[in-house]
Amino acid sequence: MSHTRRCSTYVFSAILLAFSFNLAFAADDLTAIEQKFIGNWELVTYFTFPAEGAAREMNYTGSLIYDEFGNMYGQGMPINLPERAAQSSEQLSAGFAYWGSVRYDLDKNIVIHHVEGSAIRPQWVGGDNIRHFEFVGDMLQLSLKDTEGRITGTLTWRKLK
Repeated sequence: MSHTRRCSTYVFSAILLAFSFNLAFAADDLTAIEQKFIGNWELVTYFTFPAEGAAREMNYTGSLIYDEFGNMYGQGMPINLPERAAQSSEQLSAGFAYWGSVRYDLDKNIVIHHVEGSAIRPQWVGGDNIRHFEFVGDMLQLSLKDTEGRITGTLTWRKLK
């Protein structure tokens, strides 16, 4: 084998090894993130950020579950909804409740909830709810962004032990 061909083989092998090494790290990172998500979470705060004006606390309660099979279940409602419903003769509903499969894009730090069902927001079914995620201590922050990339809402969740 010629020197040039041997060098080319070594270079190709080195590139292939580096690529495989990077894929292994990416798979390890994805597995670590999936493990951090798995469990039951309680809603701590839900803030919206209007384009004009101050941040607004929505005063919600809620729960979020990620399972080991790649599914999620989330629901939340205004804390005062039962009181409002008791004072009204009409059926009131507010908040969110949906479930579906989950994918992660670590390059963009997003979790994608593919909505398979929602009794409160049927227009979401078949679509993707994209949430930008960040772990801060034992908290999970899921943020919504508009088309310009501005954060419009952040839900902060605490993992239940």
